[in-house]
Amino acid sequence: MSGRKIDGTFAFVTGANRGIGYALTEALLRRGAEKVYAAARDPAGLAPLSRTYSARIVPVTLDVTDADQVAKVAREARDVRLLFNNAGVAQATALVATPTVAQAQREMDVNYFGPLRMLQSFTDILAANGGAVVNVGSSAGLTNLPFLPTYSASKAALHSLTQASRLLFATRGIAVFGVYAGPVDTDMAKDLAFPKTSPGDVAEAILNGVEAGNTHIFPDPFAEACGQQFLSSPDASEQQVVAMLSGAQAAA
Repeated sequence: MSGRKIDGTFAFVTGANRGIGYALTEALLRRGAEKVYAAARDPAGLAPLSRTYSARIVPVTLDVTDADQVAKVAREARDVRLLFNNAGVAQATALVATPTVAQAQREMDVNYFGPLRMLQSFTDILAANGGAVVNVGSSAGLTNLPFLPTYSASKAALHSLTQASRLLFATRGIAVFGVYAGPVDTDMAKDLAFPKTSPGDVAEAILNGVEAGNTHIFPDPFAEACGQQFLSSPDASEQQVVAMLSGAQAAA
């Protein structure tokens, strides 16, 4: 797959007000993006970037679970070349938490149906601009983490959507990148007792992967190790998760 240049591009980032999304927005602007639509349910957290980058950042109020809002922003952002489906949620993050059906539905709505809504609304725009989609998923979408079972399932659904999009969009000139991050030092992962990579480092690795044209982007050491093992042996990957879980429970 051919890469996409960051310098001079027009990007759209969901979930941009914190964590990986904030770091992606900042990295895009620092690396020369012409304009970044930074979308969040509450974009007030983007004020520091707005002060620094002025007109190059466009804060956007967006809940990816609201189809009307998604359609509205697509009508207003016709110049987008890079779409980062980053918004995500994990409803139960403690090692012993048991998610309810309602929590699982919320995870699916944000982590799977949200990117699907964005893809459907932006497909024609990306095709016209020779653009690309970057779905920010998780290594948990490749091998289920049993202490995050429904979150993992929602990210597995996103992985499947990424595969389908890559096949369906090939004839329209739209590149599709899948990101499979490991534990990242964000609010979402604060209860996970594992070494975590900074959002800034993950964002830089994601953009490096996009420019290099890497179909599968493993943006941190944990993700790289999990990705290599999954691609070589899914069964061994599951056993690694079992060992990792046992170690975390022993340390708790």
